[in-house]
Order: sequence, then C-alpha cells, then structure tokens
Amino acid sequence: MAKRIVLTGGGTAGHVTPNIALIPKLRELDYEIYYMGSYNGIEKKLIADFDIPYYGIATGKLRRYFDVKNFTDLFRIVKGHSEAHKYLKEIQADIVFSKGGFVSVPVVRAAASLGIPCIIHESDMTPGLANKLCMQAAHKICCNFPETLQMLPEGKAVLTGSPIREELARGNKIAAYDLCRFTSNKPVIMVIGGSLGAEAVNKAVREALPKLLDDFQVVHICGKDKVDNLMLNIRGYKQFEYVKTELKDIFAMADLVVSRAGANSICELLALKKPNLLIPLSAHSSRGDQILNARSFEAQGFSMVIDEDYLTENLLVEKIHELYFTRQTYINAMSESSQLNSIRTITNLLEETLRDLQSGNK
Repeated sequence: MAKRIVLTGGGTAGHVTPNIALIPKLRELDYEIYYMGSYNGIEKKLIADFDIPYYGIATGKLRRYFDVKNFTDLFRIVKGHSEAHKYLKEIQADIVFSKGGFVSVPVVRAAASLGIPCIIHESDMTPGLANKLCMQAAHKICCNFPETLQMLPEGKAVLTGSPIREELARGNKIAAYDLCRFTSNKPVIMVIGGSLGAEAVNKAVREALPKLLDDFQVVHICGKDKVDNLMLNIRGYKQFEYVKTELKDIFAMADLVVSRAGANSICELLALKKPNLLIPLSAHSSRGDQILNARSFEAQGFSMVIDEDYLTENLLVEKIHELYFTRQTYINAMSESSQLNSIRTITNLLEETLRDLQSGNK
C-alpha cells in the first residue's frame, strides 16, 4: 500500500527546492506525494512541473515587532489551519515533511492535531520563527549545521544537511565551455549571488576583472536586470541574468565558486565539493543568518569568507588566488563531511518514523 506524504514549505525558493530534491527518491520508495502551500506563492509555480496534487491554504506572517498586519494575518493563519486540517484528512496523509516558511506553520500544527507525524527542516544556523512555532509538534527536526543541534529540543535534532537536486551532480563541463565560449586550458571562476543578484559582489567582480582574467575565466550569474551591457564582449567573461537547465553544466565546469551564503546555496557547494569563497549578506541588510552560515562553513574547513563590509577589488583578487592554490585542502574537508547524504538520511527518517508508528512506538 502506498504511503501518503504531504510536503510543505514556501515563501521563497529556498523553502521549496529542497522538497523538490526529495521527490525522485520519495517516488522510488512508493510514496504518493502531495504539496500544501499558499494560494499563489512561489511554491505553487515551482511545484507545477512535477505532476503533484497541490493544495493552497491561507497564510499569514507573524512578525517579531508590532505591526497592525499581525492582527489581520492571525485570522489568515487560523483559516489556513482549518483548511490544512480539512485537506490532511481528505488526503489521509501518513506523514508531513516541512521545509519551513510561514505557510508551513498551519500545516504542521494541523497535522499534529490529527496525530500525523511531522519532520521539519531548518536551513539556517539559528532557527527561524516559523520553525520555532513548529518544534513542539515535530517528531524530528533536521538541520544543516552542527552548531544548530544545541539550539533544538533534545532527542529531536538530526544533522542531515540540505537535500540537493541530484541532477546538479550530473553536469557536462564541455557543454558549459561551449555555452560560455571558454577554453579548457584556463581555470574557471563561477560567481553567483542568488536569483536577484548581489550588487556589492557584482561591482567588486567587475572591478577586479582586469586582474582576474590574466589567470582565470569568469562566468557571472549576476541576477535579473544586472547584466552590464558594456561588458558583453570581454573575452573570458560571460554574464547571465539567471540559468536553469545549464546550471549543472556550469557547476561541472567551475574550478572555484564565489557566492553569497544562503543555506541552500552553500549546501549545494558542499555536495558538489566546490572550493568556494563566500561573501555573506551583511548584517545591515539581513538578520545575519548568512554571516553565521558562512562562519560555520569556514570553521569546518569548507569555505573561505570575506565580510561584505570589507570587500574590495584587491582583497577579492588576493583571496581568489589563495583559494585556488589551496583548493585541494577544501575539497578534502568537504569530502569528509557527514552532511553529504541528506536525501538518504531524510528519507530514512521518514521510513523509520512510519515503521515506529505502525509498530506502536513513539
């Protein structure tokens, strides 16, 4: 008899792509898969390609500060809980896996009220508010960083890493050389700053190009509307606003990666064992989670880090050269990580939880 799993998570792509990465293995294990997200969030668009029944629910955001929207959003959350409760009963779900975001809160809480076990996943080093609201109801809590284990309820925390799409490891570097019009006799730096790009990183990379191109080729995924039209014909430098199907090929080609430090992005670098230089989003522009993520990877020997506040053209060039000449040290450290088999670890947790449930163990 097929097992029914409900995946949930949304608000940003980072709360959806790890769920997508689990889908092939879940199908292999004979799960019937359903997705629960907001009515029209990014999760609905991303899941549309996978032939999975989608259930939209009302959702709201609880803020840590006073805002009149906290009152109106509370009603949306209550409505979302009621809808999730109804849909979970209709699906006859056996288990829920939540990747976080505020849409997941009513789903996890409704599942708990129905006695449906939930496994949740926290990407960042410090748990976000949505996952904090779900911890009590969770059977297990997966995380990406060793430091996070001490911040989670004892007996529930499991260091898993983040599920990474398996196709990312199956790139064709020759296809990427052709796409970028690069040669194979000069190392390649891949620069990626997230779907919206990273202004400070883009600026520093472009200022450093005259020095970098002496020794490297640079493929720059610079974000929507961030292509510099004055730099389109520079030999050894290729810009993209965004790449989708070609991303795996560019990863295969890259010798080094310069990146922001979002949790899913750096877990991809770890899984692919790519020597990397992280430039986390500054504390002025975020809650500081990228800085903590980057420092953890630096402490584990996986990454080199530059603080955005100190980023200059010369420092960037210096660190890239240093990273290139010590790259094998980083590859070796990443190869020894216990967070490399996240899909298998998480699906094993799901299977164990269902077996325990069937045998009457809690």
